Amino acid sequence: MINSNTHIVVGMSGGVDSAVTALLLKQQGYHVTGVFMKNWEDDTDENCPARQDFLDVLDVADVIGIEVESVNFSAEYKERVFSYFLREYQAGRTPNPDVLCNAEIKFKAFLDYAISLGAEKIATGHYARVHERNGKFELLKAVDMSKDQSYFLYRLNQAQLSKSMFPLGELHKTEVRKLAEQAGLPNAAKKDSTGICFIGERPFREFLQRYLPIEPGDMRTPEGRVMGRHQGLMYHTIGQRQGLGIGGAGEPWFVAGKDLARNELIVVQGHDHPLLYSAQFHAADLSWVAGTAPDTDQVYAAKTRYRQADAPCHLSQVSTDAATFVFDAPQWAVTPGQSVVVYQGDVCLGGGIIQGNERTATLPSVNPGE
Repeated sequence: MINSNTHIVVGMSGGVDSAVTALLLKQQGYHVTGVFMKNWEDDTDENCPARQDFLDVLDVADVIGIEVESVNFSAEYKERVFSYFLREYQAGRTPNPDVLCNAEIKFKAFLDYAISLGAEKIATGHYARVHERNGKFELLKAVDMSKDQSYFLYRLNQAQLSKSMFPLGELHKTEVRKLAEQAGLPNAAKKDSTGICFIGERPFREFLQRYLPIEPGDMRTPEGRVMGRHQGLMYHTIGQRQGLGIGGAGEPWFVAGKDLARNELIVVQGHDHPLLYSAQFHAADLSWVAGTAPDTDQVYAAKTRYRQADAPCHLSQVSTDAATFVFDAPQWAVTPGQSVVVYQGDVCLGGGIIQGNERTATLPSVNPGE
C-alpha cells in the first residue's frame, strides 16, 4: 500500500472504462475519489441519461469501495465548448467538440476542482499514455491502437499532463471488459457511449435546429448543375455520402465543398473525385504538447480525422499560431474545423484546427444566373 497517501481523483462517467480506471488505482493502493461531471442541463431529454449514468457510478463506487461526488460544470461547458461548437457550425465548418471538451472541461475545470479537493493527480478512462522524459511529459498513443484516443488529447499542455494518469493506456479493451467482469462491476457489459461530448446521442439535425436557424439552399456540381436542395450547410461535412438524396445511375455522390456566400453545397460524383483530395492545407489555433513547435526539417506523421491512418507530412510556414501541412500523398476529405494531429512514432506532438485546403483540383467559379 505504498500509494495510500497519494490522492487521485477519477473522472467517472458511468461507463466501464472510467470504472476500471478507478478499480485499478484502488487496487494499486491509491486514495481514490470518484467525481461525476454533469455538464449538460437538459435532463428531460431521453437522449441525455445523466441520472442513470450517475446511478451507475454510485453502484460501481459501492463495489470498489470509494467515495463519489457529483459536480456541475454546465456553465463552463456552455461558455467554453458549446458556444464554440455553435459558432463553428454557423460558419460552415465541422468542429470536434471532444477535443475542446478535454482541454477546457476534463483537464481544466475538472483538474482545478480535483486539486481543490487535495488531489495530487486526476485520472480518466482515456486510452492514451503519459511518459516523463528528461523533465518533459510526453503524450503517447495507447497500446490498443483500435481504441487510441490521443487524437482527442493533443491540446493538453505540460501542466495538464503532469497531473494526469491514463491507467488504461497499457491495456486492450477486451482486457478492460474482463477486469470489470472479474471484479463484479455492474456496468461491465454497458455499451460504450457515443455522440456529442457530454450531450450524448440524439438526432443531430433536430438538435442543431434548437439553436441555429434553418437556411435551405441548392446542391450543385462544380460546373453549376443543380442536383437538389439542402436544408442547411451546417448539416453537411466534407466527404459526406449519406443523406444527400441524389438519385440516378452511376457512382455515389459526395460533399466536396461549401459556397458560404451563395449558401450552396458543392457535390461531386465518385469517391475518388479530384476535388475530394488535398495535398496541403493551413491550420491555425496550434497547440504543441511540449510547448514549442516541432522542427520543420523533419518528416512527421499526421491525421486529419480520428479514424484515419497516420500519413507522412511536412510542416512549413510555421508561426506562433498557424502552419501549413504538406502531405506526401493527397489526403481525402480534409475538413475545415476538424483537427490535424501530428505524431512522431507513438508520441503525439500536438496539432491545430484545419482552416482551408488546397485541393488537387480547383473548384470552378459559377457566376450568378448561370
